Amino acid sequence: MKALRFAIIGAGTAGLALARMLAQQDIAVTIFEKAKTLDPIGAGLLLQPSGLAVFEHLGVLDQAIKFGAKVTGLEGQLPSGQLIVDSHYTQANAKYFGIGIHRATLCHILQTALTPSNQVQWCMQHDVINIRHTANEVILTGKHQQLPFEAAFDAVIIANGARSTLRPSQWVKLDRPYPWGAAWSIVPECPSLNREILHQFYDRANIMMGVLPTGSIPQANAQRLSSVFWSLPTTQLNHFLQQPKSVWLAQIQDRWPIVAEWLQQLSADSTQPMQWLSAHYRDVVMSQYGEGRMGVIGDAAHAMSPQLGQGANMALLDAWALSQALKLATHYRQIEWSLLWQHYHQLRRSSIFMYQSLSRLLTPLYQSELWWAGGLRNLMFSWMYHVPYLRKEMAITISGLKTNLLQQIDYAEIAKK
Repeated sequence: MKALRFAIIGAGTAGLALARMLAQQDIAVTIFEKAKTLDPIGAGLLLQPSGLAVFEHLGVLDQAIKFGAKVTGLEGQLPSGQLIVDSHYTQANAKYFGIGIHRATLCHILQTALTPSNQVQWCMQHDVINIRHTANEVILTGKHQQLPFEAAFDAVIIANGARSTLRPSQWVKLDRPYPWGAAWSIVPECPSLNREILHQFYDRANIMMGVLPTGSIPQANAQRLSSVFWSLPTTQLNHFLQQPKSVWLAQIQDRWPIVAEWLQQLSADSTQPMQWLSAHYRDVVMSQYGEGRMGVIGDAAHAMSPQLGQGANMALLDAWALSQALKLATHYRQIEWSLLWQHYHQLRRSSIFMYQSLSRLLTPLYQSELWWAGGLRNLMFSWMYHVPYLRKEMAITISGLKTNLLQQIDYAEIAKK
């Protein structure tokens, strides 16, 4: 009986992790990627315990620890120095921690894990334009270096990001850009801040900065890095990138002088000047994530604000859940498609809904022009962190392991091979 053939569209976190898991199940995988080379662009991101459990499942956790930066918690402070957010993974479990990692490093680890497999075929510079269904297969059509191509598979998984045009429109309930984005820069690690903490700095709801330990980049020098984020309305991003950074540094100096001193030194360093890029976010809500021989995972399925730091982790959980559902729905290389998606939705629907809802609820408290939002945030979090039960629940939520407000998935269940 012939091997099953899956196409994965998009070589991001979700697509690469899923390719690894499918190859481990002796499924032939073809990855279609629009870019010429796999050179991910983006700042650092935070692998929560949920994402690290998937990395342990994949057998690549040691590589993430080697190149990334251990993160023990999140602290958010006001100009007065008062900590509004003070969440640490050990409040959820004594063994939990996170890893700050550069996006390119994350993809390098996942890509390297695929290299030994003869089950994975790469199709770079392939722009999939249309997906057509027949009784027994799906047919992808598109362009490769301006020439048309067509290929048939048993199933296709769409994992090409928040702006995907391939996800079925009838499944999409909401697809809109966030009015706020961020400017970001990768810089040498900050010596004046705790190197195991994701630091955030707030003033009202319209000023927010983050400093995330990001580790080092493979095939580069061993210098430890940090990612700096500065929140802005998307309409102001271009102006920020073009204006003299002295204006921005003055805002930091007035509020957080210790951080300003470090940033001023970086800005004045002619050998390693700060290079800024912009990030834009979307809110994508879907009524379902798969049916028949087609599925959608990662940001293509549930893009959201980065406020909870769950994007990459949810993508990894999607890949894990799909591989688990596939095992349950496959018998003698025959897949019962309705059963596959039933299992997948049971594993992912509730958790995705909860994290998307929380993100949509909390984002205006950190990124908005609402005069009352910052005060409400400060009051609410100051109270919540004094209640041990709520402090623990918030730590579990940040860990990415919640399936709903009252339940969580076991780290060991994800990590086991």
